[in-house]
Amino acid sequence: MAKRIEIGGLNARYGGTTAVADVSLAIEPREVTAFIGPSGCGKSTLLRTLNRMHELSPGGTVEGKVMLDGKDLYAPGVDPVAVRRSIGMVFQRPNPFPTMSIYDNVAAGLKLLGHRSRKQLDEVVERSLTGAGLWNEVKDRLSKPGAGLSGGQQQRLCIARAIAVEPDVLLMDEPCSALDPISTLAIEDLIERLKENYTIVIVTHNMQQAARVSDVTAFFTISGPGQPGRLVEKGDTKKIFTKPDEKATEDYISGRFG
Repeated sequence: MAKRIEIGGLNARYGGTTAVADVSLAIEPREVTAFIGPSGCGKSTLLRTLNRMHELSPGGTVEGKVMLDGKDLYAPGVDPVAVRRSIGMVFQRPNPFPTMSIYDNVAAGLKLLGHRSRKQLDEVVERSLTGAGLWNEVKDRLSKPGAGLSGGQQQRLCIARAIAVEPDVLLMDEPCSALDPISTLAIEDLIERLKENYTIVIVTHNMQQAARVSDVTAFFTISGPGQPGRLVEKGDTKKIFTKPDEKATEDYISGRFG
């Protein structure tokens, strides 16, 4: 199977501090890959390198390669905005545009790309909200503020906004950590459906969630305070959670550290 994303020898820094060191791994298309590990091991930093959001952080720099379908995302002349359109992101806390309606939240990215036809926007908004499992709940109040939805609905609205521009990859940084159990289940069910069309990479601290939603799991850790995060092992999720190759992985999953 062709690799959707290939990471090679990646180092991510904040100024003089290395957050993630020497990470190399491949991510397959139309699978869910979970990044797990203790706080401070660089999971979210690594995730943000995949769509060049890390460089927006103060002092944020990246060395190494991130390839999307064989193209180097950090090559000279590559437009970071175009990268972020191909690799969408859903954040830990729902962040709908507060002054925009539900409709305009979903359509915002399309309008930036120059899509002005109301018919086209209507079709994409309905398709995206349906894809995010939200259409039936909001179809009669599309003109209402997106910020007026519940937390779980807001997160699904953000997912609808992300998929409206038809990205190749969807990144999710702890998408359920601020949600109640019912909303969390809805998002997990949604992830299962979305992987039919998207490659998904999720950061989560919830071991049960990683086991439930991911096909592949990558475990990261740090050797001590101030040390960079490093990839320990990556493999089929069932194997990682039942018979990992590394003792550090087993210790983390079993709760003996981290």
